[in-house]
Amino acid sequence: MTDQQKGSLEDRLKRLDAELAEKRRTDGAEEAAETRAAESRTGYAVAMKLSSEFVAAVIVGALLGYLLDHFAGTGPWGMIALLLLGFGAGVLNVMRAAGMVASPHPVDRLAGRDGSKTKDGA
Repeated sequence: MTDQQKGSLEDRLKRLDAELAEKRRTDGAEEAAETRAAESRTGYAVAMKLSSEFVAAVIVGALLGYLLDHFAGTGPWGMIALLLLGFGAGVLNVMRAAGMVASPHPVDRLAGRDGSKTKDGA
């Protein structure tokens, strides 16, 4: 009777090993699919961020140009100039966010101040 119990235990152990191996394969496939989906969501989020930055810059330029034309009476020229300026600012923002153009260094932003001098004034 003990030989029969050993045999049935070994059979069950082999069956459980096979089931575990199958489960591990399906878990690996599910993890890979989840990783691909996470990468896709990340790419979509970056695309939405970049496009919204660009559109916002163009809209702000157009709105400021319209307001300039309305209050100063300059005709379409303020709208045209500031719309083009907004377009340029949008392209620059997208390129900075994408890492193609470095953001300005803090010292460069303070160009008129003592950015080139050392602490002891020399």
